[in-house]
Amino acid sequence: MTREHTRVISIGDRVIGGGNPILIQSMTNTKTEDVEATVEQIHRLEAAGCEIIRCTVPTIEAAQAIKEIKRQISIPLVADIHFDYKMAIAAMENGADKIRINPGNIGGEEKVAAVVAVAKERNIPIRVGVNSGSLEKELVEKYHGVTAEGIVESALDKVHMIEALGYENMVISIKSSDVMMCVKAHKILAEKTDYPLHVGITESGTIISGNIKSSIGLALILSQGIGDTIRVSLTGDPVEEIKSAKLILRTLGLRKGGIEVVSCPTCGRTRIDLIGLANQVETMAAQFPLDIKVAVMGCAVNGPGEAKEADIGIAGGVGEGLLIKKGEIVKKVPEDQLLSVLKEELEHWNDQK
Repeated sequence: MTREHTRVISIGDRVIGGGNPILIQSMTNTKTEDVEATVEQIHRLEAAGCEIIRCTVPTIEAAQAIKEIKRQISIPLVADIHFDYKMAIAAMENGADKIRINPGNIGGEEKVAAVVAVAKERNIPIRVGVNSGSLEKELVEKYHGVTAEGIVESALDKVHMIEALGYENMVISIKSSDVMMCVKAHKILAEKTDYPLHVGITESGTIISGNIKSSIGLALILSQGIGDTIRVSLTGDPVEEIKSAKLILRTLGLRKGGIEVVSCPTCGRTRIDLIGLANQVETMAAQFPLDIKVAVMGCAVNGPGEAKEADIGIAGGVGEGLLIKKGEIVKKVPEDQLLSVLKEELEHWNDQK
């Protein structure tokens, strides 16, 4: 089932499924009970482009904090529940826009039924989340290990449990740190259900390994037309997850807008701190809602030629640099002014049209 044909589900004031744009999610790593710290992090994530945020709810204090957090943010909030069904109910009563549970680990059908009753009453979607690391023993034995088929069967068992209770407002999430197993599982699942799918590679790792694994996994899944929301799971500042997710979607042609920054890999001709400059440009460019390409080049020898495909670029020299537009040198500026000159150009980009 491709994303054009999945069911449409509302999460707060956002809509997923049915061919709607793929939304970017992240998860806070603050203590949810600390409203101030959690709201501050969510505001940073919103500014970076996060469209749905998930917060863990391990205590009743965390569930109660959702009410105040919701007052101060403008994106939907998903409550992440493990083991205690009472936390799911409390989170919904305090305004969670969606809950994430694994019906298999919150204490039996009676407790699942209690959660579903509240979700049904308030029309709150349930994300059924299954992780390869917590696959049931009988499914591990049935499939002779943790397999894509076992993950899918586990997820659909939970979905059928909730359907039997008369509720179908669901999103499914199946995750594994094994990239190719995760890809295979999504392909199998998409053929068996029309519920929207939240896609991610779990426990993918630090900034480098996590980005590589997530990029490969998400690209292979999304390029098949599968997936309605995504998260790039990284060990670090969750703002980095949003940057990566936006770039993955843009690279796959699934999202437009935002400045694309390209830079050369450096060589012996480089006479400036190109790595530092490229990072500064990328951070600075994120604040501009422009659909253009910016090049950051290390030298004046190949810089203009290599930057031809970019709308605007800068190239370093010895104590000075070049401002380039469509491969043509516009002017020379002192090296320490390269960033500020580029910023000024971007600030007035639309004035030049």
